[in-house]
Amino acid sequence: MKKKDKDALERYKKRLELSANSVHLNPFETEAERNREMALAKKSFKACVERYFPHFATCEVPDFHIDLANKARANQKIKAFLEWGRAQAKSVFADVLLPFWLWINGIDVYLVLVGNNKDRAEQLLEDLRAEFEANPQIINDFGVQHNPGNWESGFFVTRSGFVGQALGMGQSVRGLRVKSKRPTIIVMDDCETKDLVQNPARQEKIAKWVERDLLPTMDGEVRMFLYANNRFAPNMVQIILQERHPDWLVHRVNAYDPVTYEPRWKAKYAPNYFKELEQEIGVLAAHAEYNNEPHIEGTIFKNDDIQYAPLPRLNTFKIIFGYWDVAYAGTKTSDYNAVVIQGVKGRDFWEIDCFVKQCKIAEVLDYMCITQIGLPASVVIHWVFEAQFWNDAIEDAIKLAEKKYGIQLNIIKRKNPGINKYDRILSLQPYYQNRRFFYNEKLKHKRDHQVAKGQLMGIEPGYKTKDDYPDAKKGATDECQKYAVDDSGNNTAAYKSTTGNYNQSSNRW
Repeated sequence: MKKKDKDALERYKKRLELSANSVHLNPFETEAERNREMALAKKSFKACVERYFPHFATCEVPDFHIDLANKARANQKIKAFLEWGRAQAKSVFADVLLPFWLWINGIDVYLVLVGNNKDRAEQLLEDLRAEFEANPQIINDFGVQHNPGNWESGFFVTRSGFVGQALGMGQSVRGLRVKSKRPTIIVMDDCETKDLVQNPARQEKIAKWVERDLLPTMDGEVRMFLYANNRFAPNMVQIILQERHPDWLVHRVNAYDPVTYEPRWKAKYAPNYFKELEQEIGVLAAHAEYNNEPHIEGTIFKNDDIQYAPLPRLNTFKIIFGYWDVAYAGTKTSDYNAVVIQGVKGRDFWEIDCFVKQCKIAEVLDYMCITQIGLPASVVIHWVFEAQFWNDAIEDAIKLAEKKYGIQLNIIKRKNPGINKYDRILSLQPYYQNRRFFYNEKLKHKRDHQVAKGQLMGIEPGYKTKDDYPDAKKGATDECQKYAVDDSGNNTAAYKSTTGNYNQSSNRW
């Protein structure tokens, strides 16, 4: 036996052991009780999972699993994208629990499970095959399902007629038929790889394969299609399909609230789990993998534009501004309160610190007050925000914060120049190209800075990302520009911006 086949057999044996040893039959269950429990499992997805798959249901079944299961049972022609964050049990739900529940509800199931390659698809299908072969509760309630002669890796037919077949993405669909049966449920699970999302031509080819080859293999009354993948990249096959088929369901579930860190699946995750995870892997990676917010590698502003360096002493800056882009709501869908603290040194601009959060006004004012209190006696920050945001609520919040900390912020109101926001932000590009922006190296791993970078690199024509940090960066730069001078002492605002790399050796600290 080849090592690959031997390893696959060992994995399957372990699955059989898990299924056989994790389900314990109730020896005292009467026939009436059994019939009642089976009827309940048929009616309730949650009850089904708890009765037949307690080894998967290590915590309470989440409401979003129940919601999509009910939608699938009610609409047997459903086309749905499971855009659930990582660790929300997409694969278990789509590959095992849902097909089984539909089957006990009397739906004729011919499941085609598509992986990014044939081997991966076969591995995914083994979970369900093992349950049919070894799960004591399934055998007790529905009889022996193991069907020698039609029972192999990548393809099985139970004695009751449930068909499971594995298929690699892009593979020929010829042969997707068992006698007169055609596929009734197609699940594409975790098909988007890091390589695929970097290959637009191949993505387009796969989208056409789904539409023109895969879906037409179903021609009966039951034609379900589920695409299970979190939205971790800005360009994906599922995005192409969603744009072409706006009537298909996008069932999006983010793993946690980015403001409060409250988990979506409260029974599974501790309140601080995702806050700790952000600290471990970084906010951009966490948002991409768990909250369907892919990090966009900019086409205008890029990672290479961000140059870090040790921060000069604060009292060596000619002037320091703290520019505040105001937001009110403080919810997971609201704009961000963004503050950029930036200083001028010669002809260059140094980002000393930043605050970028979806929060209430009081929190950002706390930050500003604490920052001001922590400054050396010889250093002053000039706070600025756009006059259009001024209202009684802002004025009251500022007064409360000043009273709380016993200081005066002396915030300057500036009138918005009225230029289109995209054009205004785009005017930052020459500063990055000419290497005139420096970032305090201590910001590199700060959460607010990571969010800021994500927003900056999302700026492109027709962008739909948040732009609060780039707007604040532009405001801070306009304030600082009035005080920036070249080596001859001339204000650099009088000079036309040029492209190219700025020679950092001329920067004098």
